[in-house]
Amino acid sequence: MVHTVPLLSTVPLPRRPRDPDGTARRWYEDGLGWATVPGEPLRLVTGVRFDVLEVPAEAGEAALRHLDPLSPVALHGDRMRLLVAAGSGDELPGLLDWLEWGSLAVDLTAVGAGGHIEAPLPPGRAPAAGSPDTGSPAVGPLIPAGPIGPLPPDRNRSQGAAVWLRPPEPGSDIELLLPTLSAVGGVGGAPDLVRLVDTMATECHRVRLRRACAQALAFS
Repeated sequence: MVHTVPLLSTVPLPRRPRDPDGTARRWYEDGLGWATVPGEPLRLVTGVRFDVLEVPAEAGEAALRHLDPLSPVALHGDRMRLLVAAGSGDELPGLLDWLEWGSLAVDLTAVGAGGHIEAPLPPGRAPAAGSPDTGSPAVGPLIPAGPIGPLPPDRNRSQGAAVWLRPPEPGSDIELLLPTLSAVGGVGGAPDLVRLVDTMATECHRVRLRRACAQALAFS
């Protein structure tokens, strides 16, 4: 009988920010009124105040023009997370079908009711030195938050931890800024979810075609 030995990876796991004193959790719960999930890493509940649309960062970058400048956007590795109105996640499959994207495998997903996402570090906070027991950085002291520029070439700059590209503003009516289906034909200032989804689906398809062409050239 041949016994196989499982291979152990020497690549370290992505480092997640810890919140030992609860500062980040209070920032979300008290400052923004967002529900969090108990435990570590800190996670935000979706489907209550907002849903999340997730796409490759290069596809999401083209869709930012359809958002309100204050609409929150996060980056997690090479994926972009755009906050949209609660309930939008349930609308995504039907919306993609209506836009005639349903038959194509579009790399666009939603997190809605009953879900959660890893909470990005609050703006102006830096990861501190890793703890000796886990090697994971804790939430460090406040640092000045610089302006948000173009996406960095290295989209894994946070070592796997989520970061805000456009952070939410405590005290603001964030829900009024989030893309929603009700914006179609309405008089409110919320961005149009249909236009946002169509743009992201189009860009996802373009990214897929570019990657396929690059792979074909590599093997030609």
